[in-house]
Amino acid sequence: MEMTAGQGRLPGKQVLVTGGTTGLGLAMAERFLREGARVVVTGRDQELGARAQAALGQAGPSWFLAADAGDPDAVTRSVAAAVERLGGLDVLVNNAGIGVQASLLRTPLADYDRLMDVNVRGYLLYAQAAYPHLARRRGCMIHIASDAGVWGEESIGLYSVSKAAVVMLGKMLALEGGPDGVRSNVLCPGDTWPGMRHMAPPGQEDRPESGDWPVPPIGRIGEARDVAAAAVFYASDEAEFITGTTLLVDGGMTAGYHQRENSPLAEPGASTP
Repeated sequence: MEMTAGQGRLPGKQVLVTGGTTGLGLAMAERFLREGARVVVTGRDQELGARAQAALGQAGPSWFLAADAGDPDAVTRSVAAAVERLGGLDVLVNNAGIGVQASLLRTPLADYDRLMDVNVRGYLLYAQAAYPHLARRRGCMIHIASDAGVWGEESIGLYSVSKAAVVMLGKMLALEGGPDGVRSNVLCPGDTWPGMRHMAPPGQEDRPESGDWPVPPIGRIGEARDVAAAAVFYASDEAEFITGTTLLVDGGMTAGYHQRENSPLAEPGASTP
């Protein structure tokens, strides 16, 4: 049976999802609403924001606020506006992110500044702005990193570096937030459909990922609903004793090298030499 506001695992929770107008952010926002939360999403694109607000409005009380996670003033304003709309804040989901398709040594400095401003500094800025409100309600932060922050991907080297930084950011915020009961955890999705919208080679216009990925051991590519389900757990009271952790949602891709083709192990009934 479909859940409505007031039911589910997050009744009465007030949630802010950054980068929530498409992809993972939108899926998490919708799932939070279905679980009984009220949600504000942010994003840079007004048109995408209007579409997201219209879609989310069918699931529960929700609002869009225009904000660039790389702009400190925009971050401060969006947190204040979200708290005013929601009447408080229980959950911050740091999700806004961008990427660049280039090895680390071939990444221009301008792309470094742009990516780190959004992917790392933006997360810290949102954490700092939201923290006093979260502390009042013993709330939590969920930071969306990536499996690329756990095992590096050469073709998106700087993105890997930024997501590794997010993993440690989540741990440090857990240490600082503990005395106030503010939890901080990190989710690391693997290849997930729909992919990131903001990923392109240096100097080219951002475009969505193609989705041409290897299949993980579990037998399928990840879906946004997989990440949304994990986020709901972290946001719920069921996770009240869980903080400083990193959860991989990757279908087993980082468990180890899994060679499916051109291997004697790929043949049914084959055994090791």
